[in-house]
Amino acid sequence: MRLKSIQKCQPGDKLARSIYTENGTILVGAGVELTQRMIDRLKTKNVNSLYIQDKRTDDIIVETVISENTRRQAMSMIHDTFRTVHQVPDKWQQLFSDKGLGRKLRDVMQIVADELNNSDSAINLLADACAFDNYIFTHSFNVALYSTALAINTGCSEKDVLEISIGGMLHDIGKVHIPDNILKKPGRLTQEEFEIMKRHTEIGFEMLRRQDDIPLLAAHCAFQHHERWDGTGYPRHLKKEEIHPFGRLMAVADVFDALTSHRVYRRGMLPHEAMEVLYSGSGKLFDQVYVEALRNTIALYPVGLTVTLNNGLSGVVVDSNKGMPSRPIVRILVDEDGRDIEHPYECDLSKMLTLMIIACGDLV
Repeated sequence: MRLKSIQKCQPGDKLARSIYTENGTILVGAGVELTQRMIDRLKTKNVNSLYIQDKRTDDIIVETVISENTRRQAMSMIHDTFRTVHQVPDKWQQLFSDKGLGRKLRDVMQIVADELNNSDSAINLLADACAFDNYIFTHSFNVALYSTALAINTGCSEKDVLEISIGGMLHDIGKVHIPDNILKKPGRLTQEEFEIMKRHTEIGFEMLRRQDDIPLLAAHCAFQHHERWDGTGYPRHLKKEEIHPFGRLMAVADVFDALTSHRVYRRGMLPHEAMEVLYSGSGKLFDQVYVEALRNTIALYPVGLTVTLNNGLSGVVVDSNKGMPSRPIVRILVDEDGRDIEHPYECDLSKMLTLMIIACGDLV
């Protein structure tokens, strides 16, 4: 299988991995042959890239850090929780307790944490395509996934990992009380609109801190995920160690997902591009500890991505190297003149240090 931009998909292409809806159900299953109508529909649903079957790379397997069933449960839990809070703004706390959503949330995120803890694979954020109308659902899931992995990889206790996991899932819960014309505005917010948007941190904190089933430190994830190392963040303009470690960790996970997510008004960055942005703010906007930890948590060059090397050869990433995320294993498929190689071979960039990736396939 190989990654392909939705813009370059054609009728007859067969999906190698399923596409999910924002509530975790399968929209289009693996093995389905795409039609033009399906491709056009997926574009409107913010799907940016797909894994497509390809006979030269059919043996390439994308390892996922959590199971399909767990992903489905987590996405469904996010969907139900945010919908409940949005639909009954005055009685959501009672309904939250009556439905046992807090306990269910803990149970689901414990499964996510356990599966991440038992996985040796880097997170491939392009492994599962998700069609969505509401960005907040997929963003909440992704931030929960990244923040949980960061907590594990920085040696947090089991209790802290779970609280960070819940905090990641609910960090943007305050946005359910931000007007849609601001929340979904495709262009730049005015200063007045931005001031309203910034309130979601305090709103979310006040909502969560009063909920018995939600840990107080998870509420602080909602409160502090927009604070910045140099004090330029909000809502309290905290600096450095004034920001709780959970808030510092959450800031890195939140920004990374925002940068790599496809939106109507801009394309999402590839992982290595987003990491460059985070590194430029390391020690200024972000705690360097968590930026470094994220680099070793995610696959900078996802499996299936087409890349070009500095010797002119190009191919597809087939695996990552733990501890050397910028130097994956590449299957060489095309020579310097753009011709298909008759006998493809694999090149481990961790062992061939004179070679480096200089370009990636366009996933816009």
